[in-house]
Amino acid sequence: MTPHPSPETGPILGKLSLEALPLQEPILVITFIGVALGGIAVLGLITKFRLWGYLWTEWFTTVDHKRIGIMYMILGLVMFLRGFADAIMMRLQQAMAFGGSEGYLTPHHYDQVFTAHGVIMIFFVAMPFITGLMNYIVPLQIGARDVSFPFLNNFSFWMTTSGAVLTMISLFVGEYAQTGWLAYPPLSGISYSPNVGVDYYIWGLQIAGVGTTLSGINLIVTILKLRAPGMGLMKMPIFTWTSLCSNILIVASFPILTATLTLLALDRYVGTNFFTNDLGGSPMMYVNLIWIWGHPEVYILILPLFGVFSEVTSTFSGKRLFGYTSMVYATVCITILSYVVWLHHFFTMGSGASVNSFFGITTMVISIPTGAKLFNWLFTMYRGRIRFELPMMWTIAFMLTFVIGGMTGVLLAVPPADFVLHNSLFLIAHFHNVIIGGVLFGLFAAINYWWPKAFGYKLDVFWGKISFWCWVIGFWVAFTPLYILGLMGVTRRMRMFDDPSLQIWFVIAGIGALIVAAGIGAMLVQFGVSIWRRKELRDTSGGDPWDGRTLEWATSSPPPDYNFAFTPVIHDLDAWYDMKKRGHQRPVGGYRDIHMPSNTGTGMILSGFCLVMGFALVWHIWWLVALSFAATIAGAIYHTFNYKRDFDIPAATVTAVEEARTRQLAAGA
Repeated sequence: MTPHPSPETGPILGKLSLEALPLQEPILVITFIGVALGGIAVLGLITKFRLWGYLWTEWFTTVDHKRIGIMYMILGLVMFLRGFADAIMMRLQQAMAFGGSEGYLTPHHYDQVFTAHGVIMIFFVAMPFITGLMNYIVPLQIGARDVSFPFLNNFSFWMTTSGAVLTMISLFVGEYAQTGWLAYPPLSGISYSPNVGVDYYIWGLQIAGVGTTLSGINLIVTILKLRAPGMGLMKMPIFTWTSLCSNILIVASFPILTATLTLLALDRYVGTNFFTNDLGGSPMMYVNLIWIWGHPEVYILILPLFGVFSEVTSTFSGKRLFGYTSMVYATVCITILSYVVWLHHFFTMGSGASVNSFFGITTMVISIPTGAKLFNWLFTMYRGRIRFELPMMWTIAFMLTFVIGGMTGVLLAVPPADFVLHNSLFLIAHFHNVIIGGVLFGLFAAINYWWPKAFGYKLDVFWGKISFWCWVIGFWVAFTPLYILGLMGVTRRMRMFDDPSLQIWFVIAGIGALIVAAGIGAMLVQFGVSIWRRKELRDTSGGDPWDGRTLEWATSSPPPDYNFAFTPVIHDLDAWYDMKKRGHQRPVGGYRDIHMPSNTGTGMILSGFCLVMGFALVWHIWWLVALSFAATIAGAIYHTFNYKRDFDIPAATVTAVEEARTRQLAAGA
């Protein structure tokens, strides 16, 4: 690859100039016009209906874990549409680029598309979705009124959003990295990537990473400290257990990512030689460090969804989860082993037989607790009265899909096979198999399962089933060809191919991507139709539409701001089911004032300063870096003097809310 000349750096605007706008790229110009018109329309509607005040006071400044959870999910959904648009563009390019045809994407643009796709789908789709889910559900499951550090929760969300916004800016101002989603040096070094693409990558992830790390700390402390009386660790719902393990992995691995990207930034900005090819640098050390974060990240994503499948299987089979204790131990095993599996990235360094055999064994060993989980779900279903509602359908689709992805992962753990397959399309098919079949299907199960809890009405089943079938069929049509091509030895990350016999497989994969697109469209229609028909779909059960087993189903739908009027007391696993079985009577009097945290706009303001600082660092606008950094520090110090951090919900308000619920329950009965 020929190094490109670096843009000139001016004293005022740094590297920023009119040339940074990609006006010569018609695809980007049309996209920009579309996004701009959409943005103007949304802002116009918000202004017309005078929603700014409501959004600011009730949503943007909220410290309520439920609303923050919903905002995380909305962020994940918006970024999902962007990430999927990139996926469609890649599939179309690879289906076209045969027989001397260059396709429609230049190498420069194609490399940006596949880098952005990977980064967005992992950091700004999967992570927000999962963090949002944990944020919403965990406090309710453990009988808490909120998370341990409510302000920090709001700040974490806005930092993640700022990272996503900085990544989106790169689409229209400058360019994005052309290095692949992990930005391996020396390609990501200043000599081979002198433009600002890699800088967008570094600072987008650094800002979002702060949010993720703080969120992880917050949720760990919440689970360890705020559980209801009587809820020992071995009485926690499996979803809470998996969330705990996932957040332990976040706190253990994200600082490594931060440190690694800091060293890469020093190489680029200061001229150090940590990862360069010369002067004592070692690019392989970067591979080593980034994967100490990268492989646990896979388990950070999948573990909470294992928790979702446990809750769903138990609820819709109408019986207690089989093998609760083994489920907990399997989760902890996976958490520990996930730190050893990353050794399989050493194979790229030409390591000897001992290292290669070690990674092979560890990767195979981690499949054992995963298999134990699958058997536990199957045994839970065995002789259960299974109700094939949408969450259960997604769970079964996950089992069938994920098992194949897991098996191909174990195949990749055989070193000779890995040497051949790791750089082929087989790897792409494998990790999409586990991430889509595991994480994404799990998220769809979770959305359908907990939607009535969050909003008070169910999702439309008809459009949900259309989405389900399009996704399941589309997935296999899209990725089976990639497995086949991988076994033929077709290299990944290629923009065009010479062998015309391969084209048919890429065309089939493209058709699969279009079927998936129909599934995404059906899901959006499902949301729209459900909101439109919300009165018909209203939950009349008083907050327990599925005959749930865990504590979140004990509250109204949606839950009140304070979650629980009285702190629940736990006696057994499946606390809510246990209460129902014992004939638990809801208290209808004796309410007291409830102490709650106050809303604050500081999180949004500080994240805004960090976004400006990130943008200034990308473009080397040093005066703006200094100014925004000073503003961030000043804003943080100013917030320490804010003593209006909490308030009391009066007993009269609590009484009114709870009496309304009593009437609702009486009407439902």
